[in-house]
Amino acid sequence: MRVKDRYISPFTDFGFKKLFGTEPNKDILIDFLNELLRKDEGEITKLQYLSKEQLGRVIDDRKAIFDIYCENEKGEKFIVEIQKAKQNYFKDRSIYYSTFPIQQQAAKGKWNFQLKSVYTVGILDFIFDEDKNDKEVFHHEVQLFDKQTRKVFYDKLTYVYLEMPKFKKTENELETHFDKWLFVLKNLEDLTGRPAALQEKVFKKLFKQAEIANYSDEEYTEYEDSLKAYRDLKNCMDTSFSEGKTEGKIEMARSMKQKGIDIATITEVSGLPRKSIEQL
Repeated sequence: MRVKDRYISPFTDFGFKKLFGTEPNKDILIDFLNELLRKDEGEITKLQYLSKEQLGRVIDDRKAIFDIYCENEKGEKFIVEIQKAKQNYFKDRSIYYSTFPIQQQAAKGKWNFQLKSVYTVGILDFIFDEDKNDKEVFHHEVQLFDKQTRKVFYDKLTYVYLEMPKFKKTENELETHFDKWLFVLKNLEDLTGRPAALQEKVFKKLFKQAEIANYSDEEYTEYEDSLKAYRDLKNCMDTSFSEGKTEGKIEMARSMKQKGIDIATITEVSGLPRKSIEQL
């Protein structure tokens, strides 16, 4: 496969890590997170990537999830976990992964259980099945709340989800800096140049980092592989969710197996027993 696009897809593992998970691009990530969290946490001024070792886990598919220790202008500290979400069992995955930055805060010795705020940010390339008829709301902010009083019960755990397919604004309709970020995330792979409406310094750097022509042969090959894996998996998932039956899962598993995707991944994605997949 030859990549013909000018810019990478931020929904691939390679693209997501390139733009959001590397030290040289901290300023890009800070700008994006400030657009999401400024109203709750103020301006983020510093951030530090937390390693998997620090969080006590080695999970292969966490390569598209980054845990970040943030500090705002008032010196207050909080944790953000940013995910390039997978469609299958997404909510279960999201809740499960959010427990790690919570547990990581446990202090040795005596500890009073006071926690710093934790935010999970999910950038979704799909629409929640239960929200498919709601064409307007794509930016979700979820917290624990009391069903009786309808008030927030605990405000230190927040899930922020962006259903990117629902964002429909064109370049001429972009009004805010947040609009511009959403436009870039959704359309980057299909753009042939930096739009006139995106002249801010942060976007100039982002487009430079995203331009495939700037990559070494090794990076180019890594991106090709990442893009193929993303497209194969997404095609299989889209087929499965549209059919929504066991037959659809079987066909999806068969298709994935034919594409050379490993059985462990097929088992996780399809929900079918390993033995059944081996017999396909």
